[in-house]
Amino acid sequence: MPHQILTEIAASISELKANPMKVVASGEGMPVAVLNRNEPAFYCVPAKAYEAMMDLIEDKELLELAKRRIKEDSVQVSLDDL
Repeated sequence: MPHQILTEIAASISELKANPMKVVASGEGMPVAVLNRNEPAFYCVPAKAYEAMMDLIEDKELLELAKRRIKEDSVQVSLDDL
C-alpha cells in the first residue's frame, strides 16, 4: 500500500537507532520521516523546524479567519469617532 511521505528526507528506524544525530542532521533543519518496514512511523522535527511549522499553521489559521471575515458586512466609521 503506498504512503505519502511529507518530507524530502526519510530514514529507517535502524538508521535512527544507530546514529540519531546523523539522521536529524541529514534533514538540514527540516523534518525527517522515520520509516518502519518502508511505512512512515513518525516524523523527527528539529526545534527550529517545529517553530517554522507552527508559524505556518498560525498563518494558515489567520488566513482562514481573514477569508471568513471578508464576507462580513463592513461598517463605516470615521477616525474622529474612534
